[in-house]
Parts: sequence; structure tokens; C-alpha cells
Amino acid sequence: MYICSSKSYKFWSTGKRSEALKRWFAPKQAAGAHGSHNLCVLFLTTLFPLWVASCLFFALEPVEGPLLEKYGFPKAGTETRCYTNHALSYDQAKRVPRWVIEHISKQKTLGNADRRHCKFRPDPNIPLMFSAANEDYVGSGWSRGHMAPAGDNKFSTRAMAETFYLSNIVPQNYENNAGFWNRMEMYCRELTERFEDVWVVSGPLTLPETGGDGKKRVTYQVIGKDDVAVPSHLYKVILARRSRTTTEPLVLGAFVVPNDPVGFGHQLTEFQVNIEDLEKMSGLVFFPQVDKTKDVKNICDVDTCKLMGFKEFTLYITTRKVQSARTLHRLEKVMSELREAGIEPDEYLLKLHKKKEEELMQEKQVEKQSLS
Repeated sequence: MYICSSKSYKFWSTGKRSEALKRWFAPKQAAGAHGSHNLCVLFLTTLFPLWVASCLFFALEPVEGPLLEKYGFPKAGTETRCYTNHALSYDQAKRVPRWVIEHISKQKTLGNADRRHCKFRPDPNIPLMFSAANEDYVGSGWSRGHMAPAGDNKFSTRAMAETFYLSNIVPQNYENNAGFWNRMEMYCRELTERFEDVWVVSGPLTLPETGGDGKKRVTYQVIGKDDVAVPSHLYKVILARRSRTTTEPLVLGAFVVPNDPVGFGHQLTEFQVNIEDLEKMSGLVFFPQVDKTKDVKNICDVDTCKLMGFKEFTLYITTRKVQSARTLHRLEKVMSELREAGIEPDEYLLKLHKKKEEELMQEKQVEKQSLS
């Protein structure tokens, strides 16, 4: 195979080619070995020149690159696309991202950007014929799962809105999306309390399964008229740096989660995988500028890798529901569901509930006056 360039035979036209070939291919004499010297001489004086000549003959054949490229090579659309706070590579055949990378800091998780002002929509940068549509998800039984979450971008309305592009979305199990995956995202944000910079790469996987006949097959569901691929698993790779001036090694962790419900009885460490194994599964090399053999430590050895528990998580979700409640009926239903789960509201939630109740009652009063 040749690279389609006039430089493809440059190596062969240099004076260093013989030395390089000797270094790569010439037999090496073992220490203390006898009788192999003559064989080595025979190779270098007789066989080796013939071999080099044959290589040069084929390597110097005209390369048809310009002609092959005359009307252009096929385009897969997998080039990196950059947005305000995330970048991705898109799979035009499956209508989902191959990978999405984001940077999180404490500052970026704070701000006034509100997801209620954001809407899922096709990415204007993706050709329409290769894009998923909201209609593909309607009635499919699958939720629209963010790879780069909206909550990591409260610093910017634009950055948050861009996470709702369907190029950042995969069909995800509802319970997984709202539960375990959500808790993983929260853990990544929590890391910014202890690390100045956090990078996260997330994406879908379609892994093989072994059938009853012992053969491995890759099969997956597609949804909607655009045949959006439903992944069997999701991955997340986390890289964190303590500070920009630290001498501490980076910390790294790779996780693969099934696209199914995962209950509170499971720990994050159960889904940790070797980074090289994930690279083989995905066909991707993560953080290629990092020497992962010596420049990093296992994130779960340095940090907790502990996700939010049932009570704490339920209180957190209830707090968000109270904040977004638009009617008194909805507000009381949210609090009722919390108590039915056997959890009493904490002081913060009680104060928030009271404040929200007063706001909704005042809105209702104003509405009555406007109608009278």
C-alpha cells in the first residue's frame, strides 16, 4: 500500500535506505553463536542486494494518486466538528456520534444557562440526508441521551443549546439515562471540586454477542425513518488534572455501561475497563498525546469513583422538579412522590418548596385578577 502522494517513494531515493533495511531485516547474530557469520555475509552480499532491487522496482512504479483522486475520494463525514465546549466525530451511517469530547471545570458548571430554554434539533452542520430527526425517537421506546450533558455547560446558553443537537445524542434506555448515566455525569462534575480540569469522552458501542451456535454476531435495533442505530453499550473515558501547575500525574478511567437499566446496587467500579480494551472495542485511541503507560494513574485509586446514593440522588432530582414545577398541583405531586419513596425532605428542600408555593400562588392570584 502506498500513500497517495509523490513523496511515497522518497525514502527509497535516500542514501539511508540500505542502513535502515539492514537495521530492520538483516539477521542478528546471537551472542556467542558460531557459524552464522558466513550466512550473514552471504545474505548481505548476494541475497540482500537482489531483495533491495526488487523492492526499488516496485516502489518506484508510478503512483496513480492524482488519477484516483480526479473526482474525489468518498467522504465519511467523520472529521472532527468543534462547538463551544464540545467536539465530536459523527457516524453518518448510524446517525449517532462516534465520540464526543468535552472539557469541564468548576466555573463551567456554574451560571444561569437553563435547559428549559433549549430544544432538541438536528445539527445544522450535518447534511440533512445523514441526520437523525426528533420524529425518529417519538414512540420508539428510547430516550434522547446526551453524550456531552447540558449540565456541564451552565456557563453559556450557546454551549448548552449546542448539546441538544442530535449529533450529540444516541438512543438511550430511559432508566439508564435518568439514573446510572445521570449519576456518572454528576460524578464528572463533582470531580471539578478536586481537579482543576476534567476531560470526558463519551460515545456509543455496538458490541458482539455470542449466539447459541457459539458464533459471535453484532446486531442492533434501528429506530425511525432514518434508521438511527441503538447502541448495546455506552462508554465514558475520564481524564483529570489536579491543576495546571501540578507535578502530579494525570488520572484516567474508562467505563463501559450496558444500555439497560442499572440499579443503585451497582458500583461504578464494576464497569471500569482497561483503556486498551476499550480502544480495541471502539477502534479509537483516546487522549493520544498522553503516554498512558507512565504519565497517568487509575482514577479509582486516586479518587472515590463513588456515585451518589439513592437518598441523596432522589433529593437532588426532587429539588430540580420543584424548581421546574409550573402549577401547584404539580408541586404537591412532586413532594408526595418523595414521601412515597420513604424519604423526608431536608431543610433546603422545604425552604425551596415554600418559596415555590408562594410564587405559584401569587401567579394564580394575578391570573384571577386579570380575568375579573
